[in-house]
Amino acid sequence: MAEAKKQKHFVLVHGSNHGAWCWYKVKPRLEAAGHRVTAMDLAASGINMKKIQDVRSFYEYNEPLLEILASLSADEKVILVGHSFGGLSVALAADKFPHKISVAIFLTAFMPDTKHQPSYVVERFSESIPREERLDTQYSIIDKSNPSRMSILFGHKFLTLKLYQLSPPEIFLSNITLTCLDIFHHKSIIIFSGKIDLELAKMLVKPGLLFTDELSKANEFSNEGYGSVKRDFVGSDKDNCIPKEFQQWMIQNNPVNEVMAIKGADHMAMLSKPQPLSDCFSQIAHKYA
Repeated sequence: MAEAKKQKHFVLVHGSNHGAWCWYKVKPRLEAAGHRVTAMDLAASGINMKKIQDVRSFYEYNEPLLEILASLSADEKVILVGHSFGGLSVALAADKFPHKISVAIFLTAFMPDTKHQPSYVVERFSESIPREERLDTQYSIIDKSNPSRMSILFGHKFLTLKLYQLSPPEIFLSNITLTCLDIFHHKSIIIFSGKIDLELAKMLVKPGLLFTDELSKANEFSNEGYGSVKRDFVGSDKDNCIPKEFQQWMIQNNPVNEVMAIKGADHMAMLSKPQPLSDCFSQIAHKYA
């Protein structure tokens, strides 16, 4: 019974262009620490089969997350984690189900407030980033009858320099090389290394929706909902996507219970520093036990 009480349920929400796959290093670490972990794909993300053209609203995009929270038992609460654009998903979920969340963790994420429209922090961020800093990011109109429905897709250069610049090299052996070595009876072994997480992202990222126009016209998140949920912010000190200065501005704009930082992590802290991040999450879980 005591062990059951110690177990916490983490719900992990990915950012734009990504999917549940980006949590593949953190999920087993949290589970090894005794926690329950749910990582889902939002609509038209990861292996979710919905087409991006068929996602008509921010609410529809987040239906997989909202369905999970709606399915929880009356006395169950989760630790809800949102990364990057997933911070807006966390805010929406907290506004709808504040009683289901023990703490919301914003991991280098956009963190809205209850004073402005939901799009406010994203608009401020867009204004602060020069166009040339967006590199090869692609923007497309997905509905000619509604030009405001724009998609975004991170290019390889943007992924490399802005999101995954500190992803660690992984060492692996080439089966073809080993076969050749065996045939010719060579005694040496050639080892190849590469940034596997970056290459994985290049293959798996999918276009995401911005929802800026919709969210700029939406009602503010409520004080009774989102505003009543405890919040912690976890930043990365080497984040080239959402700079430390902008992270600090969001925290000043909407103060949180606690601010923690993952040293030596890029924007994808769950991949560049999975163990320190998992330890940080566990520490937060114990705090809100």
